[in-house]
Amino acid sequence: MTVDSFQPSTTRWARGGKRAFECLIALCGLVVLSPVMLLTVLAVKLTSRGPLLFSQIRVGKDGQEFRLYKFRSMRGGRTPDPLEIVPLSHPEITAVGRVIRRLKIDEWPQLVSVVTGTMSLLGPRPTLPDQVARYDEVQRRRLLVRPGLTGLAQVNGNTLIDWDERIRYDVYYVQHVGMGMDFGILCRTAAVLIMGDQRYARPFSDSPFAPPSPP
Repeated sequence: MTVDSFQPSTTRWARGGKRAFECLIALCGLVVLSPVMLLTVLAVKLTSRGPLLFSQIRVGKDGQEFRLYKFRSMRGGRTPDPLEIVPLSHPEITAVGRVIRRLKIDEWPQLVSVVTGTMSLLGPRPTLPDQVARYDEVQRRRLLVRPGLTGLAQVNGNTLIDWDERIRYDVYYVQHVGMGMDFGILCRTAAVLIMGDQRYARPFSDSPFAPPSPP
């Protein structure tokens, strides 16, 4: 397939059903998860100095910038390195931060972004403007859909696989968005939260999404 022939999914789910479903799930999530979010607010504020939320400019659908929010999980006053990969063992992650990162609770404020339409529940993770400026034409395909809280790359290893592998998962997702795939990602996200990323990490070539090898 050439770059020019690439087209994102045009299923009925991709064109409207997905958005309606995700808004409903996000609204329900904000209500159901509000007690845990309140406890997180208290834990973050009472155990370390600094702002409650970490915010950063990210790039979303069609290259539009937006502000992404997370519960702060690192020491206040730290200057973040946008290129740094931060493992759970990083010394500047707080004790509370380690827990909320492991369970992905730090990402829950982004449910508001799902409701407002800057993000999706499922899709490629949003990246930084400097990273997007260096995208090649294939990598820019991941900007054809709204960025998500979780996605195909995140349930197949996330940062345990390299950037090129994550791009392959993201681009595959953009072209094959469908109800079955989205529900599969949701189920696998729950499994990853319980078992950890390591158990599910695999390169794209070892996944069921890779094209068959030529005989």
